[in-house]
Amino acid sequence: MKRRTGLWMMMLALVLVFTACSSGGGSSTTAPSSAPSPGGESSAPSEEPPKQLSLKIGLPGSYEVTKKEIIDKFIETHPHITVEIEEAPWGDFVSKIATQIAGNTMPDVWFQENATILGYGKRGVAEDLKPYIERDLDASEYIDALFAAGTLEGNVWGIPHGINSVALAYNKSAFEAAGVDLPTDDWTYADLIEAAKQLTVKEGKDTKQFGFIGSSSITTGWFPWIKQAGGMVLDDTKTKSMLDDPKTLEGLNQLRQGIEEGYFTNGDYIKANGGELEVFATGKSPLYMMQYSQQVAMNTNFPDTDWDVVKVPKAVDGKRYVPMVTNSWLVSSRASDDSKEAAWQFLKFYLGDEAQTILAESGASLPVKQSAYSVIDNSTTKPLNKKGFTEGVSEGGTTLDENASWAEWRLLVQQEVNEAIVHRNKSVEDALASAHKSVQQVLDENQ
Repeated sequence: MKRRTGLWMMMLALVLVFTACSSGGGSSTTAPSSAPSPGGESSAPSEEPPKQLSLKIGLPGSYEVTKKEIIDKFIETHPHITVEIEEAPWGDFVSKIATQIAGNTMPDVWFQENATILGYGKRGVAEDLKPYIERDLDASEYIDALFAAGTLEGNVWGIPHGINSVALAYNKSAFEAAGVDLPTDDWTYADLIEAAKQLTVKEGKDTKQFGFIGSSSITTGWFPWIKQAGGMVLDDTKTKSMLDDPKTLEGLNQLRQGIEEGYFTNGDYIKANGGELEVFATGKSPLYMMQYSQQVAMNTNFPDTDWDVVKVPKAVDGKRYVPMVTNSWLVSSRASDDSKEAAWQFLKFYLGDEAQTILAESGASLPVKQSAYSVIDNSTTKPLNKKGFTEGVSEGGTTLDENASWAEWRLLVQQEVNEAIVHRNKSVEDALASAHKSVQQVLDENQ
């Protein structure tokens, strides 16, 4: 009997010990996280500090292209990420990155031309960012250009560093002197051609003033002229050349005709008179397809010029096709999982309100987040009608038919355009026939 009583006493003692350990101010692994603190208030458990990560960011063009303020703020607000910056002039960076990719020593995140990023995606160099975007972003808060590096298959190989769209710039003083009505958003390309003829001023055989700057470049020259006539460079799948389309021929012929008949500038005149901005700013050619980034140089170098912009004119189908150039950030698919996450944290910051506002204030690029457009709408620098750019790209923004082989086929088209438009050694028809054949060969080889 005594032995049984002693056993019960030992069990009771153990119960009292465990009860004491789980009450009062003591700690217990089984206590709920909302248990009252000694002061009578609920105390949430302390969060674990974020994992320490490292990140190498590549900056082609250095801080002349990417605002240092954005990088500094990211470093300041993400102390758990150790950041290394790899910067170089654009040309040097492009050469270096090719070697680094071959040696698997490239940065974790960097940016280049959008078409180059598409090529990296096809080669397996770029990480697909679609899962990250779906996880962390609300796509409705961004303009469609967020997916400029997207593919028909649904991959997203990069996100925009910034958008450089086109609008129709006009020199007000030259228009007023000529007594020609100022452009409007309702203009078509036919209106542009007619105004260019009215604005052209000849003195004998010499032309004192050309109506429009006739560019031979892809962004402000042959691409929009083809699109406005209803033509195409590539089909919607970006696998078939459409350079043999009669409407494509018609668009380029309009550009060549304007140069031949002297109401569009030619390349020699532009070179002899200091470049396109100089010619436009001084009124020697009052109409100009201007890229958004050029406003900075206009305001710096020609502050007294009275100018503004309207949207790119409408095409024959009544739609608007606004060429936009994007450099795009990519994340290296070969980075470690931790570095990929750190790279995405940087891109998410870059796409956030603070960084996008800084980008908008710079005037060098359009942001992709819609909330940042209020900065542009309230800007008082020229052009005052910045909606010519912002609403234009929102209405009809289009990339330059970019695909993984863009860099290769674009050069082939440019060579033929130069022969037909710049040097006029070939007819437009012959040039396009040659370009069509060589471009299709490139497209087939890259299927």
